[in-house]
Amino acid sequence: MKKTLRFPHPLVLLLGFIVLALLLSYLLPAGVFNRMPDPATGREVVVPGSYHLVPSTPVNPLAAIVDIPKGMADAASVIFFVFLTGGAFTVVDQTGALRHGVDWLLVRLRGREALVIPIVSLLFATMGALENMQEEIIPLVPVLLVLMRRLGYPTLTAAAVSLGAAAVGAAFSPLNPFQVGIAQKLAQLPLLSGASFRLVFLAGALLIWIGGTMRFARRHREVPLVDVAMEEAELAETSHGRHGLVLALLLLAFAVFTYGVLRLGWEFEQMGALFFGLGVAAGLLGGLGLNGTAEAFIAGFRDLAFSALLIGFARAIFVVLEQGQIVDTIVHSLSAPLGHLPVTLSALGMMGMHTALHLPVPSVSGQAVLTMPILTPLSDLLGLPRQVTVLAYQYGAGLCELITPTNGALMAIVAACGVRFDAWWRFAFPLYLLLLALGAVAVVVGIVVELA
Repeated sequence: MKKTLRFPHPLVLLLGFIVLALLLSYLLPAGVFNRMPDPATGREVVVPGSYHLVPSTPVNPLAAIVDIPKGMADAASVIFFVFLTGGAFTVVDQTGALRHGVDWLLVRLRGREALVIPIVSLLFATMGALENMQEEIIPLVPVLLVLMRRLGYPTLTAAAVSLGAAAVGAAFSPLNPFQVGIAQKLAQLPLLSGASFRLVFLAGALLIWIGGTMRFARRHREVPLVDVAMEEAELAETSHGRHGLVLALLLLAFAVFTYGVLRLGWEFEQMGALFFGLGVAAGLLGGLGLNGTAEAFIAGFRDLAFSALLIGFARAIFVVLEQGQIVDTIVHSLSAPLGHLPVTLSALGMMGMHTALHLPVPSVSGQAVLTMPILTPLSDLLGLPRQVTVLAYQYGAGLCELITPTNGALMAIVAACGVRFDAWWRFAFPLYLLLLALGAVAVVVGIVVELA
């Protein structure tokens, strides 16, 4: 029997990257850029041309092991947000409200079930474009799994319509504050400049991703549970008072969540507190009682423990690289050759640089702070529009969120869906290449029209 190459277990994969980071701390010279506060963003940014070597600080194996709990501590706010919101959604699920809501939706979409994928994808893409939604998706996975199973679609589809669509929306967004917003500030460009240009390519990107997701879902669809679910929903329509109250509470929580993130600048602590309150209120309204609500929370904590902890392991990779003082060395090595290339090749090279850099630096905002102060003056010397430099960063770094194993949210969501990472790669990688090609076209067109 022919054996197929399979990715290792997600935990093994992340541990492998931690070992690789440890080895690189011995192989690469240690070096740093000087940094200063940026008044536009309030963040520490690098000083262009300030890279210099420093005494080597290789990370010994014991220190790398210690960096794993350090990575978890660094990602603590995200991890506990996942636990609290995961527990809350388990409470909501155990009241029966989620399944009732899904059944109600399928009754309304009888004969038009295929619309579920584009509708849900556009919803998550919008949230990705607005606020770089990623970790916030993890607690929603159980709801999406119920929906996809009712339709007979494979569980991978739940990850595709949520994190996949959100990552595409974020990468091509005209206003994502954590990607294009920070990058434009650092490049001294007006916020929302070039928005219409980006919207055109955002539409094309969503057509590629949603079309690919629908094709995959149709090809792998099994006998759906829709008909049974519809009958149950129709029989229960006259006795769903508690379910309706819980769902109304859930919608209210999402409205408060959206307002808090977009207008009040909420961090993960505030978001976690909101959903914890949602869980308690939903349990009591849904008839679980205090003990039943507590037990549902515990079940949610247990189900999402592995997914949440993967985020900490992914963060540990960067902690090791940072401790070895080689992150700036990698940035300097990747950016230095760009100044010797023609303008178009330099811009495309920036996309490639951001793609390569996103593996050791999986934070898109952190990557902007690290690279834009270096690439902005370089683009001026080359005669490359600054807006195109921002595009190269957006597409190069942002699209990597679809495939990078060091993206903790991606690993957590794929694991929560019960999907092997190699299966996700087989689905996502061809679409990623198409999206990367679209981004390259946008960069070249931006140069031709001198996008400002």
